[in-house]
Amino acid sequence: MSDENGGDDGGKKKRVTIIAVSSLVLVAMVVGVAVGVNNYSSSPNETPAAPTTEISSSMKSIKAICEPTDFKENCVESLSSAAGNTTDPKELVKVAFKVAIKNIKQALNKSEVLHELEKDNFTAQALEDCKELMDYAIDDLKHSFDEVSALDMSKLDDLLVNLKIWLSAAITYQETCLDGFKNTTGNAAESMRKALKSSSELTRNGLAIVGEIASVLTSLQIPFSRRLLSKEQENFPQRTEDGFPVWVSASRRRLLAVPKSQLQPNVIVAQDGSGKYKTINEALKDAIRPKTDKTNTTFVIYVKAGVYKETVHFLKSMSYVMLVGDGPLKTKITGNRNFIDGTPTFKTATVAVMGDGFIAKDIGFENSAGAAKHQAVALRVSSDMSMFQNCQIDGYQDTLYAHAHRQFYTGCTISGTIDFIFGDAAVVFQSCKMVVRKPLDNQQNIVTAQGRKDQREPTGIVLQDCTITADPLLVPFMAKNPSFLGRPWKEFSRTIIMNTQIENVIQPEGWLPWMGDFALNTLYYAEFNNKGPGAALTKRVKWTGIKTPLTTQQALEYTPSRFLQGDQWIKPTGVPYKSGL
Repeated sequence: MSDENGGDDGGKKKRVTIIAVSSLVLVAMVVGVAVGVNNYSSSPNETPAAPTTEISSSMKSIKAICEPTDFKENCVESLSSAAGNTTDPKELVKVAFKVAIKNIKQALNKSEVLHELEKDNFTAQALEDCKELMDYAIDDLKHSFDEVSALDMSKLDDLLVNLKIWLSAAITYQETCLDGFKNTTGNAAESMRKALKSSSELTRNGLAIVGEIASVLTSLQIPFSRRLLSKEQENFPQRTEDGFPVWVSASRRRLLAVPKSQLQPNVIVAQDGSGKYKTINEALKDAIRPKTDKTNTTFVIYVKAGVYKETVHFLKSMSYVMLVGDGPLKTKITGNRNFIDGTPTFKTATVAVMGDGFIAKDIGFENSAGAAKHQAVALRVSSDMSMFQNCQIDGYQDTLYAHAHRQFYTGCTISGTIDFIFGDAAVVFQSCKMVVRKPLDNQQNIVTAQGRKDQREPTGIVLQDCTITADPLLVPFMAKNPSFLGRPWKEFSRTIIMNTQIENVIQPEGWLPWMGDFALNTLYYAEFNNKGPGAALTKRVKWTGIKTPLTTQQALEYTPSRFLQGDQWIKPTGVPYKSGL
């Protein structure tokens, strides 16, 4: 897992506090105040109430909104100070967002901490990572704002599905920032954690408000309706005449079912010069989508066979990109950035994907640093509604960083040693192969390390119809280097393995503690209907958080149609896909 980098400076505390208070306070305001205060605001034709009445009404709403949160005092204090006597919910949210984004940018651009930390390489890199992560938070907040601004109470359920994912990502971004300051000299990690304390509480409060919005609205006597949809119909229910959700553009329908010979790429990359570009990075500039472009047409990059030694970042502005190769063993992107040589885990990724709606097919991703270099990510994915079909993802420690949002992998092979599938995305691996490799002599292998920080997050790692097996080089050393299904990276770590072939590479205990009894009572680990010599349950650990055996109904909740709302965005592309069990 990612246990690295550090920094030490009092100045950063002030800077990050500004970020915390000014940005993530809005999570609760967007979801709560924008809806709750509406019950007490005057209609356009009414005379505005007296200021005291406005304040009283706002406070009543705020207290009701904060009721389900874990950090009530912080919730009430932050919202009451920000709300003032404004009662128009949309104007309140607009002003709050403008102030927050302005303050975040000022804090990032003018902070003296950046100059002070230049003396320490790891700390400086960690702070740069935090800047990037806060930019992602701003982007998700803007997205949330746009959705809430057009809120139709009859479609509340549709909105909540997305908001939970986006707020969970905001929690993940903060945790990733903090992870960058661990295992360093000085008090950098503790200073950063204190600085982010308020924002962390506010974000988790926001998630609590979203989860309990129905009871909040009831307490405020605000009328609303919840459409009793089937699980397959939840989220994006409006459909075109051909049966697809309206948001799925014609260019994405059946896209993954099109034979490669009929695929019409926007750009071809070929090392032999037969394409427009010889490197993938050259092609990326063509994939940048202007902010004014609100379409979701797919930009296809075809990468011909070859080994591409590049570090490739698909930025937030590169949404709806499809990357296609000639096969997972024929087209490969490889790099060797790693922690031991001085790169934070977050930045070791050979390929990083941030733009939403990303698709990869028939291509390989590799970090060749090796076991001795510790954390070395081959692929990091933060893209919402991203898909990977027939891909090879190879590394050792921390191979695949399923960082945030919704992700789906089918027919892929992922290899590694320690925590080689990790992160806090809502992710399903279907019909994939997990290959456990030989680690260093003194190391154990762990397939998964899930990072759910709050029990309300709709995230987790799901392996369905997969195979967990040993690399031939590991087989003679399986007793010396034992392997496990997973360990709890964060307090509410959640991993479900079902209908999967588990070979004898996995120890009978199944799961491994992280450190002492950390998270053993709060994690959620479950197995369902697995087979193979490593699937026997008789000697599995008996922690409170172990939920095995699941019932069929419980297991269905973690199938992609329900866990990812996959029938709405995965199925239309034509990718090999099983909705249920």
